[in-house]
Amino acid sequence: MRLRAEFTTEPFDGGGEPPAHATETFAALDELGLTCEFGPLGTSVAGPDAVLLPALQKMLAVAFANGASRVTLQVEQADE
Repeated sequence: MRLRAEFTTEPFDGGGEPPAHATETFAALDELGLTCEFGPLGTSVAGPDAVLLPALQKMLAVAFANGASRVTLQVEQADE
């Protein structure tokens, strides 16, 4: 099954460069070979459930290790 996830890490700072909790989560997922889109209000990522679900666990750990106080996550089935 293919899944798509969107997540936002906080705290959000509207000025300057994106915080480490946002950029490092993107980098961690990208290193796993997942297709990611980094946006101003969050990141989206898609992939097979066997790859994406463990990757999301890693993303959460990386976010909190890099200063996130909250992660908002939505996951949906993306099979056509």
